[in-house]
Amino acid sequence: MPFVQAWTWQRLWQERLLKGADSGGDPPPEAVWLLQHPPCYTLGRGASEDHLLFDPEHPPAPLHRIDRGGEVTHHAPGQLVIYPVLDLHRHRTDLHWYLRQLEQVVIDVLAALGLRGERIEGLTGVWLDQCKVAAIGVGCRRWITQHGVALNVNCALEGFESVVPCGLAGRAVGCLSDWCPGLHVSEVQPLVCDALAARFGLCLEPNADAAIAEGRCW
Repeated sequence: MPFVQAWTWQRLWQERLLKGADSGGDPPPEAVWLLQHPPCYTLGRGASEDHLLFDPEHPPAPLHRIDRGGEVTHHAPGQLVIYPVLDLHRHRTDLHWYLRQLEQVVIDVLAALGLRGERIEGLTGVWLDQCKVAAIGVGCRRWITQHGVALNVNCALEGFESVVPCGLAGRAVGCLSDWCPGLHVSEVQPLVCDALAARFGLCLEPNADAAIAEGRCW
């Protein structure tokens, strides 16, 4: 799914939730997209171009500056991207808590695969044996979230060599398939759904709208 298409859908759903909150009627449902992107790079708001090891005017893959926190990251097929558009009024209006919950979702998924995911004090994301396997960057508008988690399942890692991932020099990036050979995104996706449902108290149902379902929306 092209990054811009997924970003557009998130913003439209975020706007739907915002309007629903203002209307006073029944609140619209929250949504979660699970996607893979063609190779591209994204820069968070305020991110430094010093972490790009290429000319931003001539990137090796599309480069998008977007409205999330964090520095630069790379997306590619084989990386499962998780975009929850949630109303934190229904959960907890605390972005620190939300980030830790997203980390815990990944740690729960890794545990289901027999792996021990770890946090590193003062940093956001999840590591295996000191290799970062999940990057997290979110946007939030009036407590309605967008963006989320990029979990490296079996993606090629060469694209990360053109940036300083998440602005963290000297820290390795890894894929789950390094620990679980032959692992595919299709095997990880249901584990993510289960972990999201458990951590956020969600009842996930496939969206019936064909245009949205094409992007694997719940």
